[in-house]
Amino acid sequence: MQELFSMELSKVKLVVTDMDGTLLNSRHEVSNRFFDVYHKLSDKGVQFVAASGRQYNNIVSKLIPIKDELIFIAENGGIVIYGDEEWLHIPLDDSLKNKVLTVVENSPDMYPVLCTKNMAYIRKDHTHFVSLLQEYYTQFGYLDNLVTFADEVIKIAVFHEEDSEKYIYPVVRQFENESMVKVSGQQWVDLSHMDAHKGHALKEVQARLNISPAETMVFGDYNNDLEMMEQAAFSFAMANAHPNVQAVARYATESNDAFGVEIVLEKLLEDLS
Repeated sequence: MQELFSMELSKVKLVVTDMDGTLLNSRHEVSNRFFDVYHKLSDKGVQFVAASGRQYNNIVSKLIPIKDELIFIAENGGIVIYGDEEWLHIPLDDSLKNKVLTVVENSPDMYPVLCTKNMAYIRKDHTHFVSLLQEYYTQFGYLDNLVTFADEVIKIAVFHEEDSEKYIYPVVRQFENESMVKVSGQQWVDLSHMDAHKGHALKEVQARLNISPAETMVFGDYNNDLEMMEQAAFSFAMANAHPNVQAVARYATESNDAFGVEIVLEKLLEDLS
């Protein structure tokens, strides 16, 4: 991979960053160093996108000082929002939702979360992982039965306390021919509509802004970032990224705890000055 400081980044007009394991450090915080370089790049016309498997309201809560200026890709690409405008939302087919739930709820140690546009729902008897759930879903509630939930669902997130890739993915991969199945974190696998992924959402953003992949920079660390890596000439894998992301990304940067995003953005600012 090309060394960062030998790169020419002045073409970049759009920066897209994942949240967990990427922009957020291991304490789930956004650094002041990011906010500082963000304002300087924004003054030069660079548009920013926050892209995450998290709930829209939750992503916003991490970026309050600049929330009105950002484009948000939430629920792994199931929702795109800019200001008061909804640019995209792609629900999961209801019949598929119930097929997935039937399999997951009959598998040991797996806990499904129904993700809607504004809320997330878990079963009333699954409250033991609420403290972790709250980190990713600001607005959530409880249901007696997820299968009978009649409203629109954007995504099913499935939690396993130990290892999602080892325990959840082998059980739900059977749905890959009819849904997007993504290992999105150490403890999570997400299932959504086939078009509900960050790559499709980023294409929508690029089309609306008239910005090409050649003018786009992305950062990511996990499998739910793979599709958006393909939408950017400047794709960066974090040092802590999953091997699949490191294999696909054109470039590498430091870990989320070593300011990997900020280092690249500071180089971008230098090249734009």
